[in-house]
Amino acid sequence: MNNNRQAPDLWLLICIMALLALGLVMVYSAGSVLAFHDHGDKFYFVKRQLFFACLGLVSMYFTSKIDYRVWKKYSKLALLVCFFLLVIVLIPGIGVVRGGARSWLGISSFGIQPSEFMKLGMILFLSRWLSKQDYDITSFTRGLLPPLGLIGLAFGLIMLQPDLGTGAVMLGAAMMIVFTAGAKMKHLGFLALGGAAGFVGLILAAPYRLKRITGFLDPWSDPLGTGYQIIQSLYAIGPGGLGGLGLGMSRQKYAYVPEPQTDFIFSILAEELGFIGGLIVLLLFAALVWRGMRVAMTISDGFGSLLAVGIVGMVAIQVVINIGVVIGMMPVTGITLPLISYGGSSLTLMLTALGILLNISRYAR
Repeated sequence: MNNNRQAPDLWLLICIMALLALGLVMVYSAGSVLAFHDHGDKFYFVKRQLFFACLGLVSMYFTSKIDYRVWKKYSKLALLVCFFLLVIVLIPGIGVVRGGARSWLGISSFGIQPSEFMKLGMILFLSRWLSKQDYDITSFTRGLLPPLGLIGLAFGLIMLQPDLGTGAVMLGAAMMIVFTAGAKMKHLGFLALGGAAGFVGLILAAPYRLKRITGFLDPWSDPLGTGYQIIQSLYAIGPGGLGGLGLGMSRQKYAYVPEPQTDFIFSILAEELGFIGGLIVLLLFAALVWRGMRVAMTISDGFGSLLAVGIVGMVAIQVVINIGVVIGMMPVTGITLPLISYGGSSLTLMLTALGILLNISRYAR
């Protein structure tokens, strides 16, 4: 373990700040029309986003300064708190229903999503658990099943809200940690088949999910219903061409693309900044993932390596799902684009997690 603390990874920091700055610009541009229509203030969304960005940057500053190994001590407590929040959010009168899901705790328009915090809580705990020298994850019953049971319990509670998108990100990041910790491929392959069957079951159990799948496969079969979001998103991306229509010149943000400042902000970005703007965003995310994985590979401490993999996995999976939905390659799941989309708790938590990643980079070779 390299105990000589150095400056955090500069390129990683540059990617984070560039994406955050671009996100603030796009939240204003994409959400100004809806903000004025709903709240009488075209700066409504960007002012709130700026507040949470500042809050997140303060949190990122502190987590980048705190030795990441400190989190090992508090990972169990953090996970217990996250489970507690996931349970109480399901209680009517306590949990707030938004968008058909009881996934919020808070008052009026201010609130937090416990499922967002569970993503980081699970990453911290699994990194500590699976990095123990005497832990044998190659054993299916004694090594692999216990963490899978814990992951399944968290996923189940998130699905009760229901919030398939956030649950999928948490599950994906957790499985990346399990894979990196040394689980056998044949065990994971067997579980993948079971997981695919379970995923099909979840879709069939809820008619609205099945409609989303059919709408994704053929959006024109229901252009005013399940296919509406994908069709309007593609209508935004297409006219953008190479250079875009110009910042602020989107047509689709005028009540065509639903919630243009959150889930479908990338479609507005592609419409206004074109292929070049979209490519720059993807390259920034690719660079962030590359630098993050480089940190994971060059730090000798097992806990730090698994923690870096989990945080990078959380970002990467969320980006893949969001972009996949926007370009019509995946069903609509309600996942935001990290650092870009409007959202309080998601932005603050993401910056907090990236601060931990920056701290890990201080000890990497």
